[in-house]
Amino acid sequence: MNLFDKHNRFNIANLVTYLNVALGVVAIYFIVKGDFFTAIILAWMAGACDIIDGKLARKYNLSTEYGIQLDSFADFLSFVVMPPFLLFYALKSGMTSSMEELIVGLVFIAYIIAGLRRLIEFNLKVDAGEVAKYFEGVPTPLGAILLWVLYLLFSNSIITSVAVITLLVVIIAWSMNSKLKIPHP
Repeated sequence: MNLFDKHNRFNIANLVTYLNVALGVVAIYFIVKGDFFTAIILAWMAGACDIIDGKLARKYNLSTEYGIQLDSFADFLSFVVMPPFLLFYALKSGMTSSMEELIVGLVFIAYIIAGLRRLIEFNLKVDAGEVAKYFEGVPTPLGAILLWVLYLLFSNSIITSVAVITLLVVIIAWSMNSKLKIPHP
């Protein structure tokens, strides 16, 4: 098995992307167990994988349509599903009614749909191996970072209102599919 063959589904870049997926799944497991610290560490490791896989794919000419789709799936899991899951579980301690939990839950589902839409739109616009100078709309990894910031603000009692955090989540969800220009790193 050649780790530097672009046609190998298990080339070095894709292996790092698979690791990203695994870290996202394990992070969700730790969220359910209530171990937010471990989940966040795993999420940051997934973020590192997202950076490394792209650099490896470009450096060793491993970019393929398969790799792009795999990367988007990993992004969906690690940066679109896991962060709102973490924030929702953290906010549960501040929710006072089942109705509030339902509304917040629906907002987080809307966030996940917005993130999925953003990833699909991105994939439709980009050819294999092509890197744009700017992202249009907030990229999902940046959206995840913003949700982690909200988690920190809530868990450290800087923002104690579930409603304010939820409104900020709505704004972040909107920004992912906006026309904002974000420089590509």
